[in-house]
Amino acid sequence: MALRTVRLEGDEILRKKARPVSEINEKIITLLDDMRETMREQIGVGIAAPQVGILRRVVVIDMEDEQGEEGVIELINPEIILQEGSQINVEACLSIPDEQHYVERPERVVVRALNRDGELCEYEGEGFLAIVFCHEIDHLDGILYTDKALEEYDEDLV
Repeated sequence: MALRTVRLEGDEILRKKARPVSEINEKIITLLDDMRETMREQIGVGIAAPQVGILRRVVVIDMEDEQGEEGVIELINPEIILQEGSQINVEACLSIPDEQHYVERPERVVVRALNRDGELCEYEGEGFLAIVFCHEIDHLDGILYTDKALEEYDEDLV
Protein backbone atom coordinates (compact mmCIF):
# COMPACT_ATOMS: atom_id res chain seq x y z
CA MET A 1 0.00 0.00 0.00
CA ALA A 2 1.08 3.54 -0.64
CA LEU A 3 -0.11 7.00 0.23
CA ARG A 4 -1.46 8.97 -2.69
CA THR A 5 -1.67 12.74 -3.07
CA VAL A 6 -5.13 14.13 -2.37
CA ARG A 7 -6.15 16.52 -5.12
CA LEU A 8 -7.40 19.88 -3.88
CA GLU A 9 -10.18 22.16 -5.07
CA GLY A 10 -9.08 23.88 -8.27
CA ASP A 11 -7.55 20.69 -9.69
CA GLU A 12 -9.48 20.06 -12.90
CA ILE A 13 -9.63 16.29 -12.35
CA LEU A 14 -12.12 16.86 -9.50
CA ARG A 15 -14.59 18.28 -12.05
CA LYS A 16 -14.40 15.38 -14.51
CA LYS A 17 -16.73 12.41 -14.67
CA ALA A 18 -15.06 9.15 -13.69
CA ARG A 19 -15.21 6.17 -16.05
CA PRO A 20 -16.68 2.81 -15.00
CA VAL A 21 -14.33 0.00 -14.03
CA SER A 22 -14.56 -2.69 -16.71
CA GLU A 23 -12.31 -5.24 -15.00
CA ILE A 24 -11.35 -5.69 -11.37
CA ASN A 25 -7.66 -6.41 -11.71
CA GLU A 26 -4.54 -5.92 -9.60
CA LYS A 27 -4.44 -2.19 -10.43
CA ILE A 28 -7.96 -1.71 -9.02
CA ILE A 29 -7.15 -3.77 -5.90
CA THR A 30 -4.00 -1.67 -5.36
CA LEU A 31 -6.05 1.50 -5.87
CA LEU A 32 -8.57 0.36 -3.22
CA ASP A 33 -5.77 -0.41 -0.75
CA ASP A 34 -3.97 2.88 -1.44
CA MET A 35 -7.20 4.86 -1.11
CA ARG A 36 -7.92 3.28 2.28
CA GLU A 37 -4.42 4.09 3.53
CA THR A 38 -4.58 7.66 2.17
CA MET A 39 -8.02 8.26 3.68
CA ARG A 40 -6.89 7.03 7.10
CA GLU A 41 -3.73 9.14 6.96
CA GLN A 42 -5.88 12.19 6.19
CA ILE A 43 -8.35 11.22 8.95
CA GLY A 44 -11.29 10.99 6.56
CA VAL A 45 -14.34 8.74 6.45
CA GLY A 46 -14.58 8.48 2.67
CA ILE A 47 -12.56 9.02 -0.46
CA ALA A 48 -13.27 8.72 -4.18
CA ALA A 49 -10.73 7.79 -6.85
CA PRO A 50 -10.78 11.24 -8.54
CA GLN A 51 -9.56 12.70 -5.24
CA VAL A 52 -6.31 10.77 -5.75
CA GLY A 53 -6.12 11.61 -9.45
CA ILE A 54 -7.72 8.45 -10.89
CA LEU A 55 -10.82 8.86 -13.07
CA ARG A 56 -12.44 5.54 -12.18
CA ARG A 57 -15.74 4.92 -10.39
CA VAL A 58 -14.22 3.67 -7.13
CA VAL A 59 -15.05 4.76 -3.56
CA VAL A 60 -13.76 3.68 -0.15
CA ILE A 61 -15.66 4.46 3.06
CA ASP A 62 -14.42 3.68 6.56
CA MET A 63 -16.77 4.23 9.47
CA GLU A 64 -17.29 2.65 12.86
CA ASP A 65 -20.54 0.80 13.40
CA GLU A 66 -22.78 1.10 16.46
CA GLN A 67 -20.49 -1.29 18.38
CA GLY A 68 -17.44 0.86 17.63
CA GLU A 69 -15.95 -1.63 15.16
CA GLU A 70 -14.35 -0.41 11.97
CA GLY A 71 -16.30 -1.04 8.82
CA VAL A 72 -14.69 -0.54 5.43
CA ILE A 73 -17.02 -0.37 2.45
CA GLU A 74 -15.45 -0.56 -1.00
CA LEU A 75 -17.66 0.47 -3.91
CA ILE A 76 -16.82 -0.18 -7.54
CA ASN A 77 -19.19 1.38 -10.10
CA PRO A 78 -21.63 2.49 -7.38
CA GLU A 79 -25.10 3.79 -8.14
CA ILE A 80 -27.76 5.09 -5.81
CA ILE A 81 -30.88 3.05 -6.51
CA LEU A 82 -33.14 4.49 -3.81
CA GLN A 83 -33.34 7.79 -1.93
CA GLU A 84 -35.79 8.65 0.84
CA GLY A 85 -36.38 11.57 3.13
CA SER A 86 -34.25 14.63 3.68
CA GLN A 87 -31.67 15.85 6.16
CA ILE A 88 -29.48 18.91 6.47
CA ASN A 89 -26.07 18.55 8.02
CA VAL A 90 -22.56 19.99 7.98
CA GLU A 91 -20.13 18.42 5.51
CA ALA A 92 -16.41 18.68 4.94
CA CYS A 93 -14.07 17.21 2.32
CA LEU A 94 -10.45 16.09 2.09
CA SER A 95 -10.18 18.01 -1.19
CA ILE A 96 -11.41 21.25 0.40
CA PRO A 97 -9.53 21.48 3.70
CA ASP A 98 -10.55 23.89 6.45
CA GLU A 99 -14.10 24.43 5.14
CA GLN A 100 -17.48 23.15 6.26
CA HIS A 101 -20.91 23.89 4.82
CA TYR A 102 -24.49 22.79 5.32
CA VAL A 103 -25.84 20.49 2.61
CA GLU A 104 -29.24 18.88 2.13
CA ARG A 105 -29.06 15.14 1.41
CA PRO A 106 -31.44 12.16 1.56
CA GLU A 107 -32.00 10.63 5.01
CA ARG A 108 -31.73 7.11 3.59
CA VAL A 109 -30.14 5.69 0.45
CA VAL A 110 -29.56 2.27 -1.05
CA VAL A 111 -26.40 1.87 -3.12
CA ARG A 112 -25.63 -0.95 -5.55
CA ALA A 113 -21.99 -1.62 -6.41
CA LEU A 114 -19.40 -4.28 -7.02
CA ASN A 115 -16.99 -5.24 -4.23
CA ARG A 116 -13.32 -6.10 -4.75
CA ASP A 117 -14.29 -9.70 -5.53
CA GLY A 118 -16.59 -8.59 -8.34
CA GLU A 119 -19.75 -9.46 -6.41
CA LEU A 120 -22.77 -7.21 -6.83
CA CYS A 121 -23.78 -5.89 -3.40
CA GLU A 122 -26.36 -3.51 -1.98
CA TYR A 123 -25.66 -1.22 0.95
CA GLU A 124 -28.21 0.75 2.93
CA GLY A 125 -27.16 3.97 4.57
CA GLU A 126 -29.18 6.12 6.95
CA GLY A 127 -28.21 9.40 8.56
CA PHE A 128 -24.49 10.08 8.38
CA LEU A 129 -23.73 7.03 6.22
CA ALA A 130 -26.30 8.24 3.65
CA ILE A 131 -24.48 11.57 3.56
CA VAL A 132 -21.12 9.87 3.00
CA PHE A 133 -22.50 7.66 0.21
CA CYS A 134 -23.97 10.68 -1.60
CA HIS A 135 -20.89 12.88 -1.04
CA GLU A 136 -18.45 10.29 -2.41
CA ILE A 137 -20.63 9.23 -5.36
CA ASP A 138 -20.98 12.92 -6.29
CA HIS A 139 -17.17 13.03 -6.60
CA LEU A 140 -17.43 10.39 -9.33
CA ASP A 141 -19.57 12.79 -11.35
CA GLY A 142 -17.32 15.82 -10.86
CA ILE A 143 -19.57 17.34 -8.19
CA LEU A 144 -18.14 18.85 -5.01
CA TYR A 145 -20.23 19.25 -1.88
CA THR A 146 -19.77 23.03 -2.09
CA ASP A 147 -21.84 22.92 -5.30
CA LYS A 148 -24.78 21.83 -3.16
CA ALA A 149 -24.02 23.92 -0.08
CA LEU A 150 -26.91 25.95 1.27
CA GLU A 151 -26.08 29.62 0.87
CA GLU A 152 -27.96 30.66 3.96
CA TYR A 153 -28.88 28.30 6.71
CA ASP A 154 -29.93 28.82 10.31
CA GLU A 155 -28.04 26.15 12.23
CA ASP A 156 -30.46 26.56 15.14
CA LEU A 157 -33.01 24.72 12.98
CA VAL A 158 -30.88 21.55 12.76
